Amino acid sequence: MSAFVDREDLNKALETLKNGGLILYPTDTIWGIGCDATNPEAVEKVFQLKGRDKSKSLIVLLHNDNQLASYVNEIPDVAYQLIEYTEKPLTIVYSNAKNLAPNAIAEDGSIGIRIVKHPFCEQLLQRFRKPIISTSANISGEPTAKDFDEISDVIKDGVDYIVAYERDVATDGKSSTVMKLDPSGKFEFIRK
Repeated sequence: MSAFVDREDLNKALETLKNGGLILYPTDTIWGIGCDATNPEAVEKVFQLKGRDKSKSLIVLLHNDNQLASYVNEIPDVAYQLIEYTEKPLTIVYSNAKNLAPNAIAEDGSIGIRIVKHPFCEQLLQRFRKPIISTSANISGEPTAKDFDEISDVIKDGVDYIVAYERDVATDGKSSTVMKLDPSGKFEFIRK
């Protein structure tokens, strides 16, 4: 994984997000479709492109855990420990989301959030200063693309900007571990 991020590539992705567009970008797990997680129209475009059932929730990426309180009402202390000490990408589902596009939040009021550790995503999130939607770069029901070359043309043609960073780097094709965490600190694994 290269730490060098091309400024022009980053700026184009940033501009696309600011304008309510969709980006196709590498993450700390697999390639994802992303948009401004606070923009309902942009989030709707993600559902439309993927053909995804709106009852299925989306994941949100944040730059660091200091941002959690802006998007979750009650954060158990154990969440910060999990974020700090986990070595694998971990998405935590919190039960009481706020300040996000209503259609990004699950029907039960929950939201999956991952603090991302990836050079491009970190720089993009730091500059955008808002959360970004992250969902696998595939049509719902189809296999998840393990690397850029496996992403369907429908997805590539359906986004507004395709990030150049790491297009030639293969991923392990694994999604993040997903854990549901309630305000009391009780947790259960949804995906290991």
